[in-house]
Amino acid sequence: MTSTGSSEPKRLLRIALPNKGALHEPASALFAESGYVQRSSSKELVLVDEANEVEFFFLRPRDIAVYVGTGTVDVGITGEDMLMDSGTPADVLMRLGFAVSTFRFAAPRDVQDPQLEGARIATSYDRLVTDHLQAAGISAEVVHLDGAVESSIQLGIADVIADVVETGSTLRAAGLATFGDPIVRSEAVLFSRPGLDLDPARAHTLEVLRRRIRGVLVAREYVLLDFDIAAENLDRAVEITPGFESPTVSPLHGRDWYAVRSMVSRRGLNAMMDELYEAGARAILVTDIQACRI
Repeated sequence: MTSTGSSEPKRLLRIALPNKGALHEPASALFAESGYVQRSSSKELVLVDEANEVEFFFLRPRDIAVYVGTGTVDVGITGEDMLMDSGTPADVLMRLGFAVSTFRFAAPRDVQDPQLEGARIATSYDRLVTDHLQAAGISAEVVHLDGAVESSIQLGIADVIADVVETGSTLRAAGLATFGDPIVRSEAVLFSRPGLDLDPARAHTLEVLRRRIRGVLVAREYVLLDFDIAAENLDRAVEITPGFESPTVSPLHGRDWYAVRSMVSRRGLNAMMDELYEAGARAILVTDIQACRI
């Protein structure tokens, strides 16, 4: 007799992404460049990408740690500072290189020697600040605010603030200056709960995801550099452009010259091209890398 029952639907990897704020656009761009479907409207809160076997949930950046920690979603992206402030145990799977910032104390610029002991400290990151003060043996009052902590000193409810600093322009506009060492250095991270145990299909999907993201991050950092070089100058040119592993060298037809292709860092690229030219290289070309697998 033939069974008429339907098979259980395949479980997709659940991914939490920031729905707004400084983390949203770079996270969405990273996944789009990695070949995943992204939402066309900010009103979409859930998006299924069947082809890639993932399901996206667009959540408040501060809530993502909670959803990942409880196992509601498998992995998520948020700022490392928010993850630490949540107090949720987590395994950082990848550092993503965007939303780079420091978390610091700041006080009015005209205060010569600001002190934390006995101060009222306004912040949106209560746990992070409290843990730092306890570790340093400092007694202070932590004043919780949901945002716009820069105004708290002028309004008389705080002496010092603790907040995320990217460029520092917001602090300067409020007449504030940072002091002391950074409490935390932060960037966007892909993370899971500790001991994440996935079935084989979802574990493979997560590995593919990590491989794709890594490929995009490398592609953003490197370019392909092509040039022609006479045989007597080849060794010097290879010293200048050792490449990600080693350059590809091919003989040119009918000449004692070689075509060289190398994957090199964008940093210092123009200086490298100048050095190659002075070493005798010609037809030096740079090509962007859209994606790669390393």
